[in-house]
Amino acid sequence: MAIRLLIADDHPVVRAGLVGLLAGEDGLEIVGEADSGTAAIRLADELRPDVVLMDLRMPGLDGVAATAQISVRCPDVRVLILTTYDTDSNIVRAVEAGAAGYLLKDATPDALTAAIRAAAEGDTVLPPLIAAKLVNHVRAPVQETLTARELDVLRLVARGLTNAAIGRQLNIGETTVKTHLVRIFAKLDVGDRTAAVTVALQRRLLTDVFEARG
Repeated sequence: MAIRLLIADDHPVVRAGLVGLLAGEDGLEIVGEADSGTAAIRLADELRPDVVLMDLRMPGLDGVAATAQISVRCPDVRVLILTTYDTDSNIVRAVEAGAAGYLLKDATPDALTAAIRAAAEGDTVLPPLIAAKLVNHVRAPVQETLTARELDVLRLVARGLTNAAIGRQLNIGETTVKTHLVRIFAKLDVGDRTAAVTVALQRRLLTDVFEARG
């Protein structure tokens, strides 16, 4: 029987290109198209495809959130992420959400069709580059957690305050502020205030900083 395929991508040209590429493939049947994560969930419920080819970045509900819901609501439906983004965090989020595979949009047509067939058969599809990023992420040392007081200090650093001003704000001595900064630098594996703030923002430790500014 043909593999029933649902294509989810918010760009009409990309969707049309995928349909044009895959419609003529033996053993594949395109049963639906979705232009958002929400539509992908609804159509997966209605159509019960074998495989959903899911874009990662879509307005509203993104591909990871849609994958997570499809994995729960339609456990027999396999979701294959097809995206231009190859960052470790995106890959890990997708796999944790239940994706059967992760493929980049620069894949060849043969690689794409092979991935769809493999996903439909129950295999996990991770090209070597993606698999290596996933393994490296798993092997990475566990990051030490900043204490509540260290986060208080780092928030004020991010707002441009000096050590003396931070001490007055938190009612602690300037020497204590310096001690906190030394510990923060060690935990974040950085050497200065700017790098500490940059890394903390990347790790979403200071999500409230810009809200407080605005």
